[in-house]
Amino acid sequence: MPRLTVGLTGGIASGKSLAAAAFADLGVPVLDADQAARDVVAPGSRALAEIVQAFGANFLQPDGALDRRRMREHVFADPTARRALEQITHPRIREQLLAWRDAQTAPYCILAVAILIESRMDALVDRVLVIDTAPERQLQWLTARDGIGETLARRMLAAQASREQRLARATDVLRNAGTPADLEAAVGRVHAFYLDLARSGRVTAAGVHLP
Repeated sequence: MPRLTVGLTGGIASGKSLAAAAFADLGVPVLDADQAARDVVAPGSRALAEIVQAFGANFLQPDGALDRRRMREHVFADPTARRALEQITHPRIREQLLAWRDAQTAPYCILAVAILIESRMDALVDRVLVIDTAPERQLQWLTARDGIGETLARRMLAAQASREQRLARATDVLRNAGTPADLEAAVGRVHAFYLDLARSGRVTAAGVHLP
């Protein structure tokens, strides 16, 4: 296990993926929970079989893969269905994140998890780095990025922890209010900070808030 594990999180369409890519470009091991979520429901997996049993085969694509868009629309309109899906997938995702984390040997690694706080996966990390942006900006980016209507976008945002909850749990905060280049530059500064913490063993040092 590395000396330092950082949980990278933020609301949907906050810039979390851009920050994760910037850390990866700097040579930091990064595992995105979205990829783990895809892996655990791959065709032939036990999780996918349980999803079909719980929700029906109409949530499969013709090739046997999970129809993620249809499932997303369904569960974000029905909190009970969302909880049922999470009960199937979250324990398996957690196992993958934990196994990957414990295999890392770099000074520090990053687990990028959109619902880090809600799923209590923050217990797997030493520090929580929140990418923070204004809710109206999130809404604009989410509808444009995913090609969805405002109603579904608002449901997706409401299903996550609030901005206040994320900031209350944050050890470190990067404010994404400028350009992608601004966020990447801030990532570079936090990277230097984390390297220093990892090398010194001061994983609980006071946090940073940029800009």
